[in-house]
Amino acid sequence: MSINHAILGMLSYKPMTGYDLKKIIQASSFMYWSGNNNQIYKALLELHNEGLVTNEIYHQDSSPSKKIYTITNDGLQELKRWTLSESEIPEIKKPFLIQLAWTDQLSNREIDELLIRYEQTIKELVATEQERNRKGAFMPNRTPRESAIWNLIYENILSSYTNELEWINRVRQALHQFDDSDYGKKKENVQSMLTNTKEEDEMTYKVIEKNNQKYILLEAGGKPLQTEQDGLELISLCAVNGTNLLLIQGERLSADFMKLSTGVAGAILHKFTTYNIKAVVVMDSKNVKGRFKEFLSESNKGNMFRAYSDYAKAENWLLDHK
Repeated sequence: MSINHAILGMLSYKPMTGYDLKKIIQASSFMYWSGNNNQIYKALLELHNEGLVTNEIYHQDSSPSKKIYTITNDGLQELKRWTLSESEIPEIKKPFLIQLAWTDQLSNREIDELLIRYEQTIKELVATEQERNRKGAFMPNRTPRESAIWNLIYENILSSYTNELEWINRVRQALHQFDDSDYGKKKENVQSMLTNTKEEDEMTYKVIEKNNQKYILLEAGGKPLQTEQDGLELISLCAVNGTNLLLIQGERLSADFMKLSTGVAGAILHKFTTYNIKAVVVMDSKNVKGRFKEFLSESNKGNMFRAYSDYAKAENWLLDHK
């Protein structure tokens, strides 16, 4: 499919400028061209030379002149001919599938981290699509049937993303039935191809079981939380260990985490919220100052992230179902 026919379709709705066309294409989820000026104006020139569109320049007193393109009768006939033609075979181009195909050399934890990052990307696409529809994506409503067709197109796009999220969960569940016994052997064979992980770069943790529940404990002395990737690693640890509860000793919070201007705390806690991770920090109130103190005070009003100076109180809140 060429961009030319997409442009004919949009112009069949109403006359537009090249800029109007660019905005529609860039905001669309299924018109997959970049919407840059070179593509659009090259297509418009071709359509004009073929007699499928005309253009007229409108002069404006307080603004630059603009060129309005209108579809011709021949253009409408070409659009109809194309819509009746044989459709192209759908292509499956998902780079993630190629990545996943060669992950048997990774540990379960590494695969989980990969799935979490991909899942976050898809969730962001879902949110973007929902926001586009909320704001009112381009949709010609000349007839009830046309409105239904366009609504079904957007439904198809959204369902493809939600289906992908369901598939990610099936992948995660399927892979969790396997242990890492073979991974160790493979790692020995491909060690020269993999990056050695230093002990101090590992996210050390303990799994604590209490009151028929379990939570991840980050004790003092381990790798500090200093990047958004560290937050994703913790989410992966929770997924691998079958819990969404996390208790963090205050020593594990980096200076960047406690300096709100870096955005590290916000990014990590946003990820926790997205994946329903309930987290609590145990730290001496003497070590909490300035904006970070205000931030924790506000967080303590919520139900997903809090800070306590007493370990027992922090644990009780974490394990409380209320």
